Amino acid sequence: MLSASELADRLARDAEAVCRHYLSAGRRAGNYWIVGDVANSKGKSLYVHLAGPRKGRWTDAATSQYGDLLDLVRESCGLVDFRDVADEARRFLNEPQPDSTQPRPVSSRRDDTLGSRPAERPAADRARRLFRMTEPLSGTLADSYLRQRGILRASSHPALRFHPSCYYRDLVGGMTSSYPALIAAVTDQAGAITGVHRTWLDPDGDGKARVDDPRRALGGLLGNAVRFRFPVDGLVPVMAAGEGLESMLSLSHVMPGMPVVSALTANHLAAFRPPAGCLRLYVAADADAAGRHGIEGLSRRAQALGILPLVLTPELGDFNEDLRRLGPDRLIANLRGQLAPEDAWAPLLA
Repeated sequence: MLSASELADRLARDAEAVCRHYLSAGRRAGNYWIVGDVANSKGKSLYVHLAGPRKGRWTDAATSQYGDLLDLVRESCGLVDFRDVADEARRFLNEPQPDSTQPRPVSSRRDDTLGSRPAERPAADRARRLFRMTEPLSGTLADSYLRQRGILRASSHPALRFHPSCYYRDLVGGMTSSYPALIAAVTDQAGAITGVHRTWLDPDGDGKARVDDPRRALGGLLGNAVRFRFPVDGLVPVMAAGEGLESMLSLSHVMPGMPVVSALTANHLAAFRPPAGCLRLYVAADADAAGRHGIEGLSRRAQALGILPLVLTPELGDFNEDLRRLGPDRLIANLRGQLAPEDAWAPLLA
């Protein structure tokens, strides 16, 4: 009977077929299969090597998860027990199934856990190192970029920094280059940096860099977030949480008295851990299916913790679009109509 490593090797021989079966929402791009995540969501953050010495290995740039195709089978099918994972891999490979009447052989810890989830420390360390290499935001190209987006006081947020020449790797062709970048620190509840979010910028000041994927995250995002006016010590009885960085910066811009977090993606919004002592959690909606998934997931989590979830809805696609196209006064008026009466203390800019 094939061992775990032998099953992984067999799957790697037919890496593209594995991807087409388990990650059908993705597509081939050069020597990679590109998809959103191990749950087969649409997107570009997870890539599988289809050729070369790393054939069959995969990495999710958004979550720092990685592994071989046996790990991928486990994650995509939601399996826990190694026997179930191995059975699914054998079924795909048309390998004979083991005789269930025979006692299960004693296997190594690697076989039983399939490696579990790899430690995030290396990616988190790289994220912290990158953040240490940044400079203050004020007066930089990143500050100018955010001002063009209607966000005028971004330099007041310690979580936001600027990198004049941030490394960028094309996930399809493998080419590397450098661009100026807006760097946002992802932190846990204690304020420790667990990851970063990078927005690569056009060196001439014309918006984002002209690359396929100008926004990427690195490090440990799960349960964490980019935090604005969020006290590390002390209670946070009321706060707002949402998906996109610029959308949540727009809320913070017009609600400077409200602690705000950006979880960066809908999946990570659903997994965000509200702080102890939180009573009301405003969940900022994005007008798409992924956004609704994030809202529903975080609302369920909040209710289970005894927190009242309340939804804030933009008039257009997101709150930054509202800020830019409708103006701050219209955005403020829309928010005033959605805040609970007891939260009228939160100063809204006039």
